[in-house]
Amino acid sequence: MLSGPPVTAAASADQLLERFLSSSARQRRSLLNQLLQRSQELRPLMAEQLDRLDATGDDWAAGTLIQQLLGADDGLSQAFEQRYPDGWLAVSSGQGIDYAPLQRALARQEFEEADRITSEILRQLAGPAAVKRGYVYYSEVAVFAAVDLESLDRLWVVYSQGRFGFSVQLRLLRSLAGRWDQLWPRLGWKQGGLWTRYPGSFTWSLQAPEGHLPLVNQLRGVRLMDALLQHPALQQRVTA
Repeated sequence: MLSGPPVTAAASADQLLERFLSSSARQRRSLLNQLLQRSQELRPLMAEQLDRLDATGDDWAAGTLIQQLLGADDGLSQAFEQRYPDGWLAVSSGQGIDYAPLQRALARQEFEEADRITSEILRQLAGPAAVKRGYVYYSEVAVFAAVDLESLDRLWVVYSQGRFGFSVQLRLLRSLAGRWDQLWPRLGWKQGGLWTRYPGSFTWSLQAPEGHLPLVNQLRGVRLMDALLQHPALQQRVTA
């Protein structure tokens, strides 16, 4: 990462964007408000800057630029979508899942729709029986392809400024020594009867608590979420 003096309000658009992309995650957060406030000025520069970034990684700087590019219905957003019809982030599936609808929803900050699509994908990963019944048994998580859980997690991380995703939830759970009763309030969830208040009791924006999304149906207890967070693919992402 590059180092140097903080970017001031008088910095040029090029300087601010360069500093944002080359800074550490902590430094980047301190620049985020400036980036968002000057979004209209920076948008013409963003598409070219995305070419510098790794589409196979999980750097949320890329997702932030993409969300700003798509924040207006104009030639810039249309050109970006024509260039990346399936989304900029390179994701793959071991079970034939199409992640383009999820990536489009996340890129446009349509988080409620993205959460709905994520639930659908989890049922597809579990198999035809789960799709038919409309929910996943915790015992079915073991058959999930690791590459698919990684793809789901990367999409949520990249398009949430690093705030959402299964790996974010797992890190929080570990920081609480595995205390589920302490995790719920950290996520902004209420234990017991969670889904009787869906969707109105949830925050479908980047102002939600860290780890708030994606949701996992807790109506039958914590077993499903525990199985997801204990999956080797997510365990490896958090320890990597």
